[in-house]
Amino acid sequence: MPRQINKNVSQWIETLEKKGRISFSLYQLGNELPDCSGVAVRSALKRLSKKGKIVSFHKGFYLIISAQYATRGILPAALFMDNFMKYLNRSYYVGLLSAAALYGAAHQQPQEYFVMTDFPVLRPSRKKGLEVNFISKRNIENRLLKERKTETGYLKVSSAGLTACDLVQYERRSGGLGRVVVVLNELVDEIDPREFDSVFFSSVHSTTVQRLGYLTEKVINREKLADELFEASGKNGLKFFRIPLKTSLPAIGYSSDNRWKVIVNSEIVLEE
Repeated sequence: MPRQINKNVSQWIETLEKKGRISFSLYQLGNELPDCSGVAVRSALKRLSKKGKIVSFHKGFYLIISAQYATRGILPAALFMDNFMKYLNRSYYVGLLSAAALYGAAHQQPQEYFVMTDFPVLRPSRKKGLEVNFISKRNIENRLLKERKTETGYLKVSSAGLTACDLVQYERRSGGLGRVVVVLNELVDEIDPREFDSVFFSSVHSTTVQRLGYLTEKVINREKLADELFEASGKNGLKFFRIPLKTSLPAIGYSSDNRWKVIVNSEIVLEE
């Protein structure tokens, strides 16, 4: 009987793969193979996992490792992330350096894969050399997301403007402001100023807008975009108060003589 269950599970997964499926859930397997007991199924899945045919990415969620990715032992996150989030029934988008890379604004492929999602907090996942970091946000606005086609479907990605804001807000996750401005220097060309509307400003912190505006104008010298951001900020009722450029450094004794009211307590230089 165990041998037959192993065969049934293996054939079921092979059928999924032939249909172009790259993942499945334990719940789905149980529904479609109702005659297999829980213990026997788990044993069959463990056996296939040892052979490198599947990988348990999350409790109850499995990846099917095709021959193309057999050597790596894991699928690229972009291929299965949408399936995974649907399995969890969570809102999400690919963000930070991972999103910037999709806009051609990263000098190299990030070592970590960044996914923004709603609460509750998801723990980071490290499987077969793939590191996925989840960052929780209370407000994910679908209008600020773009759909990118992948080999297996679609992927939700932050718009260029939202990506820029997230890079500034979560600058420590992106290697610090020094690295952020290098990425912004390439990313700003992808930002559509028409994105600066009420939905945009209700989805980002005013302090993030201030820092982004300052960096755009004073560090990467894109004054036209900075003007458009500043004008839109005023139209949408944002009020600026004095804030430090670097929150981790002292702010007393430094100038904030700029329209963004940013206290320049750190010298950020764009490295060519």
